[in-house]
Amino acid sequence: MRELTIGKNDAGQRLDRFVAKNMPLLPPALLQKYIRIKRIKVNGKGTMRDTRLVEGDVLQLYINDEFFDKPSEENMFLSVFKPQLNIVYEDENLLLVDKRPGLVVHADETEKVNTLINHIQAYLYQKREWNPRAENAFAPALCNRIDRNTGGIVIAAKNAEALRIINEKIRDHELRKSYLCVTVGRPKPPEGKIEGFLLKDEVKKQVSFYRHPVPGGKTAVTLYRTQETRGELSLVECELLTGRTHQIRVSMAQIGCPLLGDGKYGNGTANRKYGETRQALYSYRLSFDFRTDGGMLEYLRGKEFRVENVAFKTRYFS
Repeated sequence: MRELTIGKNDAGQRLDRFVAKNMPLLPPALLQKYIRIKRIKVNGKGTMRDTRLVEGDVLQLYINDEFFDKPSEENMFLSVFKPQLNIVYEDENLLLVDKRPGLVVHADETEKVNTLINHIQAYLYQKREWNPRAENAFAPALCNRIDRNTGGIVIAAKNAEALRIINEKIRDHELRKSYLCVTVGRPKPPEGKIEGFLLKDEVKKQVSFYRHPVPGGKTAVTLYRTQETRGELSLVECELLTGRTHQIRVSMAQIGCPLLGDGKYGNGTANRKYGETRQALYSYRLSFDFRTDGGMLEYLRGKEFRVENVAFKTRYFS
């Protein structure tokens, strides 16, 4: 029998989901059986699989040793990995990082190690703010994502409560994210709203724009404002009222002003002319526009953070 004590970052989780994350070698069907026959107890008593865990609860696990995760080399990796982060803001709950274009946020089929989340977790581990051995299930996590070739501000939560609050604020549109982009062409009118429906082709990893509802299509609303135009290029600020895959790239292309460097939706001739191989798109400003209680993050209400030095802005509009 082994015991696990529920810490602050584990509280609020369902019993079955907590055990599943903490014991990845235990088959799901066997996990449910062990709860049912009381080989998994909370505070010495059998309970239901959907029981919400509370800080200080003690789990008794009458489970064979082979189902417990074997010791890994993760601590060694976290110790020797050299994190490279451009930190915009940091406190005891959150980390705002300026992600460089070309870096993936999570591991994918092309990159397993050099990811933004690995840089962040190694950074916090080496600062002794996070110790995976002291946590049952929680690890520092990203609250939002940015495409590999897009740069800008990404939010990382240092604890479970901060993660919950930020995810809730994103869902309720209480965070404002503004982007800068360079378009090939002058948006007409220079300021406006682009509304439509986006349908993603999962095989081609490409999104199509429709002005009318289509089966499987998702509503997309983008605000834009032209800041400056020089020749055929325009510097445009965009704000997402919905958060869809490739939303800004597809929407600006739809009005005849594709992003410079965009190989999927853009102008190949212009991209080659300027030597751009990544879309000129940057999430440069983040505002905490709380309309409801911010809980432990209430101190962020009304605060705004931005990246001042966006490379393509300097290159084409300085």
